[in-house]
Amino acid sequence: MWMQLLNDIKNGSQKSLARCISLIENEVSGYEKLLQSLPASTVPVIGITGPPGAGKSTLVDALIEVLVQHGKKIAVLCVDPSSPFNLGALLGDRIRMSNWYNHPNVFIRSLATRGSLGGLHPKILEIADLCKAAPVDYVIVETVGVGQSEIEIAGLADATVVVLVPEAGDEVQTMKAGLMEIADVFVVNKADRPEADLFVRNLRLMLAPSFKEERFEIAIVKTTATEKKGVEELWNTIDAHLHSGHYNQRKSWLLAEKAWQLIQRRRMSDLNKEVLKKELEAEYNSGTFNLYRFVESK
Repeated sequence: MWMQLLNDIKNGSQKSLARCISLIENEVSGYEKLLQSLPASTVPVIGITGPPGAGKSTLVDALIEVLVQHGKKIAVLCVDPSSPFNLGALLGDRIRMSNWYNHPNVFIRSLATRGSLGGLHPKILEIADLCKAAPVDYVIVETVGVGQSEIEIAGLADATVVVLVPEAGDEVQTMKAGLMEIADVFVVNKADRPEADLFVRNLRLMLAPSFKEERFEIAIVKTTATEKKGVEELWNTIDAHLHSGHYNQRKSWLLAEKAWQLIQRRRMSDLNKEVLKKELEAEYNSGTFNLYRFVESK
């Protein structure tokens, strides 16, 4: 079954791709064999992140239009907040992308965070790699934009785009260290607002020290996604990064980060919090409890 599904995906079957994503999400028996059978791929993953309300979904919609006009095929993974009732994705933001759901060159899938604290789907690495097996030119991942997703996306994406708005000054200060480390391109969206130029100037000043350390300049692009302004320039900037020497230097670090996350998850898979709780209660009541001895015994 798995090999037939994989062959269908390679041949462009969006139905098989959607089905396999569901099987991976639900950890259906044998899904690991599918992942181990995935061919080597050089399809780049583009991560779009930033605080809520920055216009990420509208920007992704505009990027899709630019890529389709360039004759490209793309898979888009949108990580949404989870419903507290059934852990499914709350799909409000996806309405903005409804134009592309039936387009033959665009595959869009909403994924719920399912309680993941980082704001990314717990199986996002596997699902992104599955999408790379399809006949697509790019995979775009849009994060929910909360918690540590701004940092976690760096372990997944070949190019990380951080979307901000002119009013985000305080948020930039709060996230500054992480943003400087992971951003390949900054987008100042809603740039038609009067404070936009001042915000861009201040952002350049904040980035100045990191230019010397990184030996490359992090690009800042102004866009107004609702009017499709600046989006073509943004795509050219992303494309330039993907063909730059800096990207090639980071490839091995990116692979190491992915491997580390997968190995960590696999080694933790046999631990159950409920079982841990009961074992801890029994040990604690013995009167000689030591948390560090307990952890060492696991």
